[in-house]
Amino acid sequence: MDENKETLNISPKLPWLAAMAMFMQSLDATILNTALPTIAKDLNHSPLSMQAVVVSYALTLALLIPVSGWLSDKYGTKRIFSIAVFLFTLGSLACALSTSYSLLVYSRILQAIGGSMMVPVSRLALLYAYPKSKLLGVMNFVTMPGLVGPLIGPLLGGWIVDISTWHWIFLINIPIGVVGLIFTQYVMPNFTRGGKNFDIIGFFLFSAALIALSLFLEIGEGSSFEWWVIPSILCLAIAFGGLYILYSKRVNYPIINLNLFSIRTLRIGLMGNLFTRLGIGSVPFLLPQMLQIAFLHTSTESGMIMMVSAISTIIAKSQVVRLVHRFGYKKILITNTIILGFVISMFALPDKATPLYLLIPILVIYGAVNSIQMTSMNTISLADLTPEVASGGNSLLAITQQLSMSFGVSVGAMILRTTESTTWLTGGDIESSFRYTFLILGVITLLASLIFSQLKPGDGEQMSGHK
Repeated sequence: MDENKETLNISPKLPWLAAMAMFMQSLDATILNTALPTIAKDLNHSPLSMQAVVVSYALTLALLIPVSGWLSDKYGTKRIFSIAVFLFTLGSLACALSTSYSLLVYSRILQAIGGSMMVPVSRLALLYAYPKSKLLGVMNFVTMPGLVGPLIGPLLGGWIVDISTWHWIFLINIPIGVVGLIFTQYVMPNFTRGGKNFDIIGFFLFSAALIALSLFLEIGEGSSFEWWVIPSILCLAIAFGGLYILYSKRVNYPIINLNLFSIRTLRIGLMGNLFTRLGIGSVPFLLPQMLQIAFLHTSTESGMIMMVSAISTIIAKSQVVRLVHRFGYKKILITNTIILGFVISMFALPDKATPLYLLIPILVIYGAVNSIQMTSMNTISLADLTPEVASGGNSLLAITQQLSMSFGVSVGAMILRTTESTTWLTGGDIESSFRYTFLILGVITLLASLIFSQLKPGDGEQMSGHK
């Protein structure tokens, strides 16, 4: 289908379709976090070792996002988005039917195959459909309806597992997926940018490096392996990564174009995403577990308190454009990252005797600064992309987001298990282990502000309007 003709006939409902895709993913992620302790009990698995259910999804997304960019450019955004919604819905059904921990992890991988194309392709369609002068507003609008997922997800997940079975947290995706699939046929344009061959060798090297690195983070928290296993896996990750760097310089169309890192705003945005999201990605995973496992609150109570940050996120989202326009990306990102680091550290303050309502001020601030951080990091990464490199830059951003979320959960779980086993520090007390984990994650987030200090005051002004 002719791309220029499509551009002239963009449906005004396209941002709503992209928002629906983000809603499905965000609901699935947030509804799962509050249900993990219950799922662990039902599947006879350790509640502190459930991160593979989350990591397998995020890592699969990161691996397959480059494929989604190539597929959508070659076969069209409409065709690939339709397939993505179908696979995501099918994966949700498989998760609901899982009878063991391993089957649940495999079903999450199937679900992630659809998710790896669903959100990136919808965002790519927006990049092709709208000029830069409107892109910040469109992206902000798309994210806001998608935030309904985090708003209702924690409470809905806790409530479902308290009154019924955890299987229903996946079954509710099915009617949404069916409606989305029908909606796609009328709204999604079929943008194509063919001509490139798929880089199968680069895909293998890139995937091997990420899988090895993820395994290193996963088993790094265990103590049942020989001493040489963990450093060997790290060496494999470095070796495959190095091979990919050398290989990508010798081909015309690598699966991940490392030359895009020469775009300074993209490079800084991606690095900031990676390190800042180590803390952001850990909080939704760790906080419900701390409330249920260490503080002995119910799933519904932990879900209800997590709603506070989601409400704050939505309210703050409406102010992001105004803030960036007034202060510029550099000031906003440096200041906001520092605040975010301190707020994450504040989750170490409560204990079992702390009333839940005293967590509300911390969660309100966390939700607001998290909202500002997400939108600012994502849009500065896209600020200087031309149409020729939009697909590659969009894929890099999506990969970095998913990798950092995966690594955030893995790193958070690793720190938790390490502090728990360090008896001289915590005395084996799980409550103290959570406390030290949040402190360490807060420090990591604080250090990420140094990355954004490399921005120039005028960076992203074409998108933000700040002079």
